[in-house]
Amino acid sequence: MRDYDEVTAFLGDWGPYQKTIFFLLSLSIFPNGFCGLSMVFLAGIPEHRCLIPGNLNLSEAWINRTIPLQLEKGKLQHSKCRRYRLDVIVNLSQTFPDPDSFNMSGLEQEPCLDGWEYSKDQYISTIVSEWDLVCANDWKGPFSMSVFFIGVLFGSVVSGQLSDRFGRKVVLFSTMAIQTGFSIIQAFSTSWEIFCFLNFLVGLGQISNYVAAFVLGSEVLRKSIRVIFSTAGIGISFALGYMVLPLVAYFIRRWWTLLLALSIPGLFYFPLWWFVHESPRWLLSKGKVSEAEAILKYAAKKNNVTPPAVLFSSLELEDMMTERKKTYAIFHLFKTHNIRTITIINLLVWMIMAVGYFGLSLSTPNLHGDAYLNCFFSAVTEVPAYLAAWLCLQYFSRRFSLSGSFFLSGIVLFFIQLIPSDLAALATVLVMIGKFGVTCAFSIVYVYTAELYPTVVRNMGVGMSSMSGRFGAIISPYIFYIGFHDAFLPFILMGSFTVLAAILVLFLPETLHIPLPETIDQMLKIKGFKCRRSQINDDHLNKKGTAREAMTMNVKKEDV
Repeated sequence: MRDYDEVTAFLGDWGPYQKTIFFLLSLSIFPNGFCGLSMVFLAGIPEHRCLIPGNLNLSEAWINRTIPLQLEKGKLQHSKCRRYRLDVIVNLSQTFPDPDSFNMSGLEQEPCLDGWEYSKDQYISTIVSEWDLVCANDWKGPFSMSVFFIGVLFGSVVSGQLSDRFGRKVVLFSTMAIQTGFSIIQAFSTSWEIFCFLNFLVGLGQISNYVAAFVLGSEVLRKSIRVIFSTAGIGISFALGYMVLPLVAYFIRRWWTLLLALSIPGLFYFPLWWFVHESPRWLLSKGKVSEAEAILKYAAKKNNVTPPAVLFSSLELEDMMTERKKTYAIFHLFKTHNIRTITIINLLVWMIMAVGYFGLSLSTPNLHGDAYLNCFFSAVTEVPAYLAAWLCLQYFSRRFSLSGSFFLSGIVLFFIQLIPSDLAALATVLVMIGKFGVTCAFSIVYVYTAELYPTVVRNMGVGMSSMSGRFGAIISPYIFYIGFHDAFLPFILMGSFTVLAAILVLFLPETLHIPLPETIDQMLKIKGFKCRRSQINDDHLNKKGTAREAMTMNVKKEDV
């Protein structure tokens, strides 16, 4: 059976049809940039301290002294969660008009029983100030972010199988509707619990539409364009959306207004339904030959080329009908030693990568300088990272490009702890370099993973790998949360994990210049490393039998 790329070679690589698909699918990723990371500002933590009721008739001097001082990050600051007992303060204020004349160090303290007073210097309101997600409830802020990634996790599990069963296009637009619709409703949340539930549903749609668009483009576009689409195409579109986030957040400082402003543009994407077609590869894998041929003929018409009178021979159609009767499930990703090893390494690498990427993205408020500028710089860093990923995939080994990106990020993050406190700007620069490395890896790993798996389970393989990454994403807000207590520990953790990922990638097989596999049998021919048991058996054969016998048995093993 001819390769799909060989059958569709008459369309050319970069005609009007391919340009339209490239642009529209890239455009569909744009909202993911500002919606996926909007929690950086929606869950921003304003400066706060205990609220002192105004009916106590305390002077301004006594109100300021009511909040105890404590050592935090090496600096003496007003406590955010404790105050001196107000009944004692009221009595003292009547005896000592000047609070400076009284030593308050031994006074009994109490929690913020009347709520908190929030600074409006940076935010008018966030979900933190809206529902008092501070002090004893400060775990709720990171959890609000994690619940989004829990939704992403479930979306990764479900979308891959739904997309393989019902089609890439249906899942793409269905999940875009879920993301946009629930984001708009979320802006009107009346409680933290409702906000979290809706955030779960938004995450469910967000990743599903990203993966569906990625797989659809990878299957429709030819290999020469597939790489730039998977890196510079959807990557830069995501980065541009990410850049919009701090710009919009700078002018809209109220959380629900910001969320509404970021959600409404998603409504303008639904007319794309009439311009984006289903993947002919998927249609052929399902035996829908006439539909696939109709799309290919339409593409030929758009490109002003004449299609062959017969696209597929009768023998090829018979092979496809036989393949269509086969059903595939997740266990096929673990069926043989070769596939199982590739899948396990992929799961670990994706998880570590997500911890690094989202940990660095969510940590921008912790960095030195303005939070909006830091977020913008973090977004800008992604553009050269995606271009670098494209160049690496174009000219260099997949395996070494991915491993090198991880090494760059991990080593740079280790150096941050060595930067003196008076050179905080330099530490921010190193964080951006680390973000560059992990973003480059993020872009490469999508292409690499898609090339490892065959068409019949490709979306399932990418979806499951992405699902593993979501476990890392769920953890990442707490990496960011640690930064409030220890400035260097998050970078030490992310650096260690990232270097580990760089080492694991070296065990994966190379896919450069290898045709995209269509079936499970074709994937079995991709050899990256041999297990120790196989090597021992080969040595045994060489010692015991003739070279001819050993070669014969090796061939049989390869067939199995």
